[in-house]
Formats: sequence, C-alpha cells, structure tokens
Amino acid sequence: MLRILTLSSLFPDAGRPTFGVFVERQTLGLAAHPDVELRVAAPIGVGAGPLGLHPRYRPMRALPAREKWKGLTVYRPRFPVVPLIGGRFTPALMARAILPLLRDIHAEWPFDVIDAEFFYPDGPAAARIAGALGLPFSIKARGSDIHHWAEQAGCRFEIVSAARQADGLLAVSAALREDMVALGAPRDRISVHYTGVDLDRFRPVDRAGAKAALGVRGPLLLSVGYLIDRKGQQIAVAAMRDLPGATLLIVGQGPARAALEQQIAALGLGDRVRLLGALPHEALPPLFAAADVMVLPSAAEGLANVWVEALASGTPVVTSDVGGAREVIDRAAAGRLVARDPAAVAAAIGEILADPPLQHVVRATAERFTWARNTQSLYDHLARLAASGRRA
Repeated sequence: MLRILTLSSLFPDAGRPTFGVFVERQTLGLAAHPDVELRVAAPIGVGAGPLGLHPRYRPMRALPAREKWKGLTVYRPRFPVVPLIGGRFTPALMARAILPLLRDIHAEWPFDVIDAEFFYPDGPAAARIAGALGLPFSIKARGSDIHHWAEQAGCRFEIVSAARQADGLLAVSAALREDMVALGAPRDRISVHYTGVDLDRFRPVDRAGAKAALGVRGPLLLSVGYLIDRKGQQIAVAAMRDLPGATLLIVGQGPARAALEQQIAALGLGDRVRLLGALPHEALPPLFAAADVMVLPSAAEGLANVWVEALASGTPVVTSDVGGAREVIDRAAAGRLVARDPAAVAAAIGEILADPPLQHVVRATAERFTWARNTQSLYDHLARLAASGRRA
C-alpha cells in the first residue's frame, strides 16, 4: 500500500464547506484507490497573538483538531498568520507549527510521500517538513498560488526554492507549467495533471425546463467564481448593456460584491443580473445545465474547473485567453476566447446565442476530463516519488 500524507491549507471544513472543494474531490478519489492509504493535514491559519481573538477566527478555533470528513482522516492543526504583511513568513510559521504533529503521525503511521495540494504556502512548508522527516514530496500548482503569490514581496524566492527541492511537481495545465518554468522551476520535474469532472452530475438536461425552474425567460448567462476583479465579473455585468433580454446569474462571494452591487444599480440592471452568493457545489449542476453560456473573463487562471463543469453540462464558455483556456476551449463548440472588454464579451456571447452548438457536442469536449484519469495519474506520480525512497 502507498501511504500518502496530503497537505492542503485549501480544504473544506464545517464552517467553509465550499472552500477547496476540488482539492477535496481529488483527494477522495485518490483515497478510494485500492492501493492507497491516505490522511489529510489541513492546516488552519489563525491570527498571531492577540489577533487570534478577532471574530473572523472564532469559527476556525472551534474546529476539531482531528475528525472524519467524508470518510477521510483529517487533521486540522493551527498555525499563526500575520494578516496583510506576513505572507512571506507563512510557510515557515506553518511548518514550525505542524511539524511536531506530522512527526507523531509518521511515527504511528509511516507515510511514504507528502502531497502538497496548493503551491503557496503549502509547497514551501512541505519542503521544510519533508526535509525534516527525510521523505520525498510533490507540490501541485493550481493558478493563483503561482500568479498571485509569486508577485508578493518575499514569496517568489520561497516558491522557486520549494520547486527546486521538490521531487516532483504538478500543474493543472500546460500553460501553467510554462509559467512555473519561467519563474525558475525545473521543467523536467513538472507533469501536467488535469482536473476531473463528475460526468454523471454535470450533464445536459432540457434547457427550457431548467430555465423555467429558475424563473428565467430568454437567454441565460452564468458566471461562477470568487468575487474579485481578477475574475472579471464586472466585465460580464458591463457586457449586459449590449445583451437586451438576457439574464446573468453570478455565483460566488468575495470582496468585490459591494462594487458589483453598485455597478448593477448604476447600469439599471437589477432586474436582469442576480448575485446569488456562495452556493454549495451540489447546487451548481442545475445552473450550469440551464445556462446558454458560462462567462468568466478572468485576468489569470491555471485551468478553471468551472470551464470544464460548464462544458460537461452542454454549456459553451466565453472566457479570456489566459492560462489553460486554449487547452479546454479548443474548438468552436466549446465557446470563445476573447479580450477582457465588455464589447468583446458581449459579441462572443451574441455569436453563440445566434447559432448555439448542440448540447451533446459541447459535452463531448469535456469527456476527456475524468476523475478516474485524474486519480490514476496522481497515483502513478506519487508512487514513482515514493519508490525513490527516503532521502539521505
């Protein structure tokens, strides 16, 4: 049996059930592999010193230190964080705080490899921990953990150093692999590891009926993502001025919500643009299947899971030519790649609405993204690293 310790600060908990759901889904698939035993260390950052008393950390302090989560053994050790200015110190603080726990786990349950599932801060922390325990380790890059954190003061050095120490690296797209190489990561250690999609849950349905169930008439657009400027929801809202009769549903929460509310009101779009807030993952399939187009004009992505979920639902995508978009939106039936400009977004949506591709043809573009393939390639990757044995 291959014993895997998955390390991820991006993992759901009782207070944040939608946080890191794709890490969770991938981990559940890997844990179900017949030749795998797996446990999860999901470190939780809390404010250092008196900051830890801030109300934002209260739900995190209430979480159990160890629990069964959907059948997984999950440890939730705390580590101190310094908001706003402490990003560069987070990997060291995380590693120092959780290493004693991982030593104890390894003594009782000797795991073979550490699987870090988010590059920053998890990757540099994993490098420190693996070095202390004499174990091989892997780090997976997902997008913002490279694009955002590599631009933050002091963090780029940590990212590159961890990449060069890692026994293996994963990237969610070939485009992200090139971004990692440009930073200084060793190309020969990076494998592309595509996401999976639940093809039973995300599937085409009768679109007219699905719209009626939502109380929508006419063209329906959907945008799913964290509400920040980088995701481009404000561009999608502005594009609605050129799409009369269309309705836009926006799923997600984040710091840009207030600005989006103001924009919607200023443009007089309150009757056609709805902010639905954060929804559980299981609530998304009916929305994807009802939509005529999924729109997300992001400034940066690795490979957005929502692209693949939309396509599996038979819904074409309008997004920016960023990250792995060309690896997913690789034919006309899958959608359009456009500039981050409201007019360009509206024009692309208009083209699709005027000549919509058949739902089953759109779905076919997503059928290569399976969780079975995701699981097997991750198992092969980690088993190869474990076979290298302990470090000297």
